[in-house]
Amino acid sequence: MADYTNIQSAVPRAKSAITTKAEQRKVDLAFDALALPTIAIVLMAAFHIHFMLTAGDWDFWADWKDRRWWPLITPITLITFPAAIQYLVWKNFRIPWGATVCMVLITIGIWISRSVQFVGWAYFPMAMVWPAMFIPMGLILDTTLVITRSFLFTGIFGSFVFACIFYPVNWPLLAPFHESIEWHGVLMSLADLQGYMYVRTGTPEYIRIIEEGTLRTFGEHVTPITTFFAAFVCIIMYFVWNRIGWFLSREMWVKRV
Repeated sequence: MADYTNIQSAVPRAKSAITTKAEQRKVDLAFDALALPTIAIVLMAAFHIHFMLTAGDWDFWADWKDRRWWPLITPITLITFPAAIQYLVWKNFRIPWGATVCMVLITIGIWISRSVQFVGWAYFPMAMVWPAMFIPMGLILDTTLVITRSFLFTGIFGSFVFACIFYPVNWPLLAPFHESIEWHGVLMSLADLQGYMYVRTGTPEYIRIIEEGTLRTFGEHVTPITTFFAAFVCIIMYFVWNRIGWFLSREMWVKRV
């Protein structure tokens, strides 16, 4: 066998180019300047794709922002990534704004998508394809975690309020499109008129009638019932994705010293 001890002693050790704390700080700042935007872009893209494939239809068009499916599907879909990222950044770095950052990133991504694709490419008016407001929901989730310092209470109370405030927060944006108008002797809302004037693809998901189902048994109180059901489902989804954040924190690149 070769004598590796003599070989190692004969080879001089490479000296680090970083000799002072000031140089180390410059390297750290340069790494952060490259890593943080990359992580933000990847997170924004992943969250945006996830949202488009699950709740996209109900948030794409003003006439699809109905009382039944929109406040049901959207919060359940939106709580996924914030729950996981909130665990990662809070458990490992004690950063209390993981959910808010997720909501800011997806809002930026949606605005870019709607402006470039829907308005710039397909020529839909922004008044028809405007995105909903999500940032207050992330603030509620992070505020609950800061106050309680408990993922259990955040999942129970924060997730419940997360879903409950979605429709009230977006109602000021949606209310003008519920204005009733008469068009050629037919009574409809402004959102419905936009849907008739700007014809979309004739695939089944765009020609079906929304708000069909048995919720009419409860009279006109469709939105509160849908909202409370979404709130209970959000509690379950929060704990599921919080566990995914725990798995990522335990098994992947984030390690606590």
